Amino acid sequence: MTIYDIANQAGVSASTVSRVINGKPGIKESTRQKIQKLLEENDYTPNVAARGLVTQSTQFIGILIEDIRVSHHTDSVYVIEQEMTSYGYACITFSTGQDDEEKAKYIRILEQRRVEGVILIGSMFSTETVRQSIEKHLSNVPVVLVNGSLDLPNVYSILINEEHGTEECVAYLKKQGRKQLAYIMDVMTPSNQNKLGGFRKGMLQCGLDVDESQIVYAPGCGTSPNDAIERGCIATKTLLKQYPKVDAILCATDLLAVGSLQVLQEKGIQVPEQIAVLGVDNTLYGRICTPTLSTMDNKLAELSLNAAHILADVLEGRTTSHKIMLLTDLIIREST
Repeated sequence: MTIYDIANQAGVSASTVSRVINGKPGIKESTRQKIQKLLEENDYTPNVAARGLVTQSTQFIGILIEDIRVSHHTDSVYVIEQEMTSYGYACITFSTGQDDEEKAKYIRILEQRRVEGVILIGSMFSTETVRQSIEKHLSNVPVVLVNGSLDLPNVYSILINEEHGTEECVAYLKKQGRKQLAYIMDVMTPSNQNKLGGFRKGMLQCGLDVDESQIVYAPGCGTSPNDAIERGCIATKTLLKQYPKVDAILCATDLLAVGSLQVLQEKGIQVPEQIAVLGVDNTLYGRICTPTLSTMDNKLAELSLNAAHILADVLEGRTTSHKIMLLTDLIIREST
């Protein structure tokens, strides 16, 4: 069943049927109702591809994440896809990996796919290589960056104040009587740098000393959950050697914290009686580990929903802010 068949049955032109399908004005109400009834009776589905050839609109949205195996980010993709679908868009999702040149390559692929908008999930896309690629290949396409920012006129940011949130985590642990705090981080993303800054600032505000023995970096090239947990294990073993009096460990992600908990349990160190552990992300991993993990909720689902709303506003010509900041929450469970 084509638009021409519907037009013949209704005794009108194909352009009139098209105006009804697209909700355009200037059609008599009786004619509109007649055409809508025929569309329903014939279970008519518009040919989006054919319509795109006429309107030069693909209705495609591109979504980039580093690693589709990380459930925290795939949950974000789900939220965005559901919301953008409600606006009539279809989403194309790519997993880019960590390498900046690969990220730039996928931005070129999105240009080739003629996407109408792009959402980048994570501060790891806040790099000069990505910025240059967007400027070259997607300068006329609205781009929304989740928990990151890039200085381009077509890029919009939805951020979470993780630095302030980490300060609150330190204050909470101090209030619990912890005085020998340590911090574990892995990938040096802008997000993790903000958290590290919050840790240092929070320690200062609480009158607690901090030196390099209390901060452990766990670098690694893998992006899978298993890789992150292993980095947490290695970093915790290092921390216990170089700062044995530690009584609280703040980890940059929940996955690092899960690795930390595993090492503490292997060594017979009681959590939280001897050492408290606190993560960041409020993921499923923290809810199913033993003991359950206290965590800073960086509200990725809320960030993702807002990202979809921002992109829809831009695409539909509504005014929106270029940068929005949300605040974190602290979720207390068994590990503290």
